[in-house]
Amino acid sequence: MAFAQLTFRESLRDTVDCLMARPDALFRMGLRGPVRRSTLADANERRDWRVYATLAQHLIRKARQLYANEPLAVDLAATAYAFDSTTIDLCLSLFHWARFRRTKAAIKLHTLLDLRGPIPTFVHISDGKLHDVNALDELPIEPGAFYVMDRGYLDFGRLHVIEEHGAFFVIRAKRGLRFTRLHSLPVDRQTGLRSDQVIHLTVYYSQLGYPDRLRRIRFFDAETQRFFIYLTNNFALPALTIAKLYRSRWQVELFFKWIKQNLHIKSFFGTSPNAVKTQVWIAICVYVLVAILKKQLHLTENLHKILQILSVNAFEKVPVDQLLMKTLLQLPEPDNPNQLLLFKL
Repeated sequence: MAFAQLTFRESLRDTVDCLMARPDALFRMGLRGPVRRSTLADANERRDWRVYATLAQHLIRKARQLYANEPLAVDLAATAYAFDSTTIDLCLSLFHWARFRRTKAAIKLHTLLDLRGPIPTFVHISDGKLHDVNALDELPIEPGAFYVMDRGYLDFGRLHVIEEHGAFFVIRAKRGLRFTRLHSLPVDRQTGLRSDQVIHLTVYYSQLGYPDRLRRIRFFDAETQRFFIYLTNNFALPALTIAKLYRSRWQVELFFKWIKQNLHIKSFFGTSPNAVKTQVWIAICVYVLVAILKKQLHLTENLHKILQILSVNAFEKVPVDQLLMKTLLQLPEPDNPNQLLLFKL
């Protein structure tokens, strides 16, 4: 089971414990001795991370084809992406090349997530000191697509590059934005919309970076009791669609949370840049493989449950589809979600 072995390799700490507890599994895999942590650390050190990055891109293309018809949170035919980053803390004494602060090291995982899936389509790994807005220079721009970003990426010169490529962006505005209102469009205040304006920037350097018109939408979120202001270069979509499209940006936050919690991406088994990038790309390969498996087998369970089943059955000589179907049928019914599970493991 190549897929299970890949998942198993990512969870190295659990793997070593399992192998020590089940010596017979060593011989099944063709190993004549215990797997040591340093062995895989050396492998991550020597094998070029680009091998795994290339494999990930191949899997991503396949996954995007499978999820191409998945619905979005809004009625939108075009491709929509969310772009964001997460910081992964490291030990400065071991990862001195990734100095972030005086006593801290870190790397950043800049990810472009296709909101149909969601599937990561572009990943850029940098040191922790790289500002988020600079990652826009590495971003592949697809004409006609929507790029949804938080206000940390607000740079009018870089946003105008997206405009020049025939793509669209939706981004939160920063406080103190200075502009001239050209005209306003009618809004339905019962939907949470407060204003829909066509504006022109007035600050010299902002205007120099983005000389064209912009659309400014002010929205009140009843759930959080907060006001949000969005900027976009799209003048065709309804204002409420723009607001809902921005809310779907949180899928990239869920992706970061899932991949950190379930793929042990914060526990690295090598200290070089090559080793770190290798493990990150392996984690992305595992995520996309689970997503492909879920779609091909028409599974309704979430990715976390599927990954758990594969991890604990890594040595079973059973086809993956049979293993999952058999295990899922044996799982007990979920408990009442309204019941607090204070002492249940």
